[in-house]
Amino acid sequence: MKLLKLVMEGLPNFKDQLEIDFIANQRVNDNDKEHLCNLFSNVFVNKVIAFVGINASGKTTILKAITFALKLLNNESINNIQTKEILSDLKINNTCIITAYFYHEGFVHKLQTHIIKKVNSLEKSEKFLISDEKLWSKESKKVKAKKHLFDFKKSDLKVKRNQDEQYLMEDVSIMIALNKKNNMDFFVRDMLVWTDHNMLSVLAEFPKELLTFLDPSIEYLECIEKDKEFDIKLKFYGKEEIVINNPISVEKYLSSGTVKGLSVFMNALISFFEGGYLIIDEIENHFNREIVATLLRFFMDKRVNKNGATILFSTHYSDLLDEFDRNDCIYIVRNREGINAENLSRVLKRNDIKKSEVYDSDYLVGTVPSYEAYLALKKVLISFE
Repeated sequence: MKLLKLVMEGLPNFKDQLEIDFIANQRVNDNDKEHLCNLFSNVFVNKVIAFVGINASGKTTILKAITFALKLLNNESINNIQTKEILSDLKINNTCIITAYFYHEGFVHKLQTHIIKKVNSLEKSEKFLISDEKLWSKESKKVKAKKHLFDFKKSDLKVKRNQDEQYLMEDVSIMIALNKKNNMDFFVRDMLVWTDHNMLSVLAEFPKELLTFLDPSIEYLECIEKDKEFDIKLKFYGKEEIVINNPISVEKYLSSGTVKGLSVFMNALISFFEGGYLIIDEIENHFNREIVATLLRFFMDKRVNKNGATILFSTHYSDLLDEFDRNDCIYIVRNREGINAENLSRVLKRNDIKKSEVYDSDYLVGTVPSYEAYLALKKVLISFE
């Protein structure tokens, strides 16, 4: 299953609706095809999607919203999804509408889900319910032009949520039937929970080549399951083996960059195999620029990323934007009277302009701290005694 577009309306703290395109909206030439995933006909999806913005612009919130939508599509119970916090400020009886367009085995689907916030009077607690939901489907071969990809007719409506259906939990999507029938779901590696906790998120025998890339002094690092727990065996060249019983303790022996690298690259490896989605917040944390750039290049290389996995990440590194030949995989995030994500291709038509310079110059407006704020801070520092 591949996402084509997400539209989320009524999200608290957002200025307007959040709209994220996964398809390549700009013209695709022969050189671009190496870095994109072709689904059918002339429909391609980006394998790398970046969200860039200054501090507190809303990048993390957007990644949480995307993760929430993916887990909803995987028919997880809304009230058990960790990132449901994006709905916390929704007022009682107010509705958030999530519209997801996705592709699977010759069919394009549209799912529209209405989520309402209610109060449980008995437990005196708040919970989220699905008040209305519809699923449309059409054969992809009937899409004659990309501009009609998201157009659905009344006859394309396949399933409508029936409130009389007793078997369906009130906070679980009707996607549960489609997923079960077709044995499908979205494979998601969500690393948001690890943003502020740098430790091994994957316990395995780590490839020697990965160890050498991150730290040439490591001879081997392997995790062995023992009575439902793990022994971590670490050895540096010329030194005795170290046995560690707690993944948190690994950071005593390895640099923070190596620990982060092992987790990120192993999650990437799993995503390459499954063709799923890897979501990382503040991708540059503990990394130097070249390591991050290498990861992104792997995702864009079809020899490495054979199944069209997609990485979605946030960053403060404007230089990373220069890794991309296209503008339609970059979103500029601002928070001015509410969070807003604007696709770079809508404001910067040419792909050959150096993106980092455009971003750092504040040509896009709101991508660097204001000059007035800088002067005010400088004045305070000068006067400080």
